[in-house]
Amino acid sequence: MSTNPLLKGTLQTIVLKLLEDNKEMYGYEITQKVKETSGGGIVLTEGALYPALHKLEAEGLLETYTQIIDNRVRKYYRLTDQGGKEVTSKVKEAGEFIDQLQTLLNLKPAAK
Repeated sequence: MSTNPLLKGTLQTIVLKLLEDNKEMYGYEITQKVKETSGGGIVLTEGALYPALHKLEAEGLLETYTQIIDNRVRKYYRLTDQGGKEVTSKVKEAGEFIDQLQTLLNLKPAAK
């Protein structure tokens, strides 16, 4: 992941949301989509991404399948039904946290 330690706590939410939006993706594709969407501001390393993917799979939020592409095995990830429910919760939670953080740091006025 990029050198920004603030991103560590959001990695699972980012992965879940990408998979919700794209149905299924393989690891390198996830890293490239994050890089592209963030304009290069967030760069996920394999060392950060794959442990997160394995943890989400172990928690029953992702399922995988493999496919051979150009004589190479490619592992695809997609949300389980439980993962689909969890992504909504995690995105809502992240949005609320961001709103609170913006208020605490005086980046926006408090809601009235």
